[in-house]
Amino acid sequence: MDKFLSNKYLLLSFRIIVGFVFLYAGSQKINSPSAFAESINGYKLFPEVVINFFAIFIPWLEVVIGLMLIFGIAVRENSFIISSLLTLFILLIVISMLRGLEIDCGCFGESNKNQIGIKKLVENILLLSMSIVTMLKKAVVFKFILD
Repeated sequence: MDKFLSNKYLLLSFRIIVGFVFLYAGSQKINSPSAFAESINGYKLFPEVVINFFAIFIPWLEVVIGLMLIFGIAVRENSFIISSLLTLFILLIVISMLRGLEIDCGCFGESNKNQIGIKKLVENILLLSMSIVTMLKKAVVFKFILD
């Protein structure tokens, strides 16, 4: 299993998939920070004072770390940040499901409404798994494509 997870093409695909998901998600939220702020508020877990900060900061963070991951810059560090964010997102989904909230996760901005639930939980767990593998295995850069 370790040999399979160390395959340079698998690691590159994990890196690019996770990077593009975060790049897309962040770019969709940047267009409408007020809608993202409403989604964050829907979780009913954060004080109103920090919601606007999160609504502006998180999308830009997602875009930057997504781009850096795609281009192979500081792969382990960016995978760690993404893994941390995904862990937080998973906790938010689980807490909201346990509380019986039927809300939009806010994952991809207002143009792509996604209800929290098992499907969203599984998606985030898969992304987290890919990010953790990318973080723990040797950093992959584009140079091997030319080999």
